[in-house]
Amino acid sequence: MSEVIATNQTILVVGGGISGLTAALEAAECGKQVILVEKNATVGGRVSQLYKYFPKLCIPSCGLEINLRRLKANKNLRLLTMTEVTQVTGDTGNYSVTLKTTPRYVNENCTACGECGKAVEAEFDSEYNYGLGKRKGAYLNHPMAYPQRYVLDARIIGTPDADKAKAACKYNAIDLDMQPAETQITVGAIIWATGWRPYDAAKIQPYGYDRYKNVITSVEFERMADPFGPTGGRLVRPSDGKEAKNVAFIQCAGSRDKNHLAHCSRICCMATLKQTTYMREKYNDDFKSTVYYIDIRAIDRIDDFYQKVQADTNVTFTKSKVASITQDKDGNPVLHGVDTEGYHRYSNAHDLCVLAVGMEPSVSKDGFPLAVKINQEGFVEQDAANGGFFAAGCSSDALDVNRAVQSATASALRAIQVVNRVAGMEG
Repeated sequence: MSEVIATNQTILVVGGGISGLTAALEAAECGKQVILVEKNATVGGRVSQLYKYFPKLCIPSCGLEINLRRLKANKNLRLLTMTEVTQVTGDTGNYSVTLKTTPRYVNENCTACGECGKAVEAEFDSEYNYGLGKRKGAYLNHPMAYPQRYVLDARIIGTPDADKAKAACKYNAIDLDMQPAETQITVGAIIWATGWRPYDAAKIQPYGYDRYKNVITSVEFERMADPFGPTGGRLVRPSDGKEAKNVAFIQCAGSRDKNHLAHCSRICCMATLKQTTYMREKYNDDFKSTVYYIDIRAIDRIDDFYQKVQADTNVTFTKSKVASITQDKDGNPVLHGVDTEGYHRYSNAHDLCVLAVGMEPSVSKDGFPLAVKINQEGFVEQDAANGGFFAAGCSSDALDVNRAVQSATASALRAIQVVNRVAGMEG
């Protein structure tokens, strides 16, 4: 890795998802020097794993493509992938930050031709597809990956597969001698945009996610719907590969529950409403979606989208907190509970059950490199005690893409004010 130059007038952005990209670009386009670090091999975060956004149902490349163009064109912004913050000392306007970069084993000569991926035999669970399907030990995460450069999985280093990858490369891009690197930089402000992770559905024992193959999560369903996903866009049952045309969607799977996530995750209702439209897209009139819900939280202009889904005669809304799930002899999930509008018990079988899992911060409460104010849900508070450390997007709260971008812009403005004060004092 080449030398990283930073001063106390530099802004560090941690996390390269939609919030981190937004914050970094807004600050850089205001003339500030910005370093953007991302622990994964590419930027884009959770947004890059979506099939479509709600409520317009456009594909994520709509939002990512323009940001990637801005990123490539801005000389004020330095991107470091496969890099994490391991330590922060100092205070507002003068932070000393330690960065650790994991080797990619592929240098900038890479043209993303894919020959190394063809040569490698080892396969691993695909993180991009939430473990649905496999990827090679030499891989490019997805078609819009940036940097558009392959990465070798560290697990193949020292094996014949690594030598095969190197031999297959015509551009001398495979460097098996790359080592981890540690860098010290000084920055004036830090924007923490490390995003969110789906709640672990296996913790919701009555729903049997870890026991029944045909109980999946909303993020897994999202990847299945994507033509570039693990099933090529087919909505199928993991147990037998048959098309799933009768699908149950369970709301608040882990959210608004003192035993799991106490907070409302905000995106889950809209994610489910969006996913019912995937059913219509794939099957026209030959499908049935049943949404089991406590209440639907669709606000502002999004209510129009809710009403549109409600009008679909193939979509049924059942007001109920599903009590448990069992499985019949055909592998069908059977949902048990009480319809609170009619107060009658049900035991309904479906081809597939999708749990709308909540969101929690990607970084646990004890995972921060410095002391910051955190609320009981684990999100970073906007507090003066945090000094020049500002949370953006889903590090600050459970937010949809639109609100995450707004949050990131606000954090960029706060960070700019900090480095402007530093410049004023030094001037």
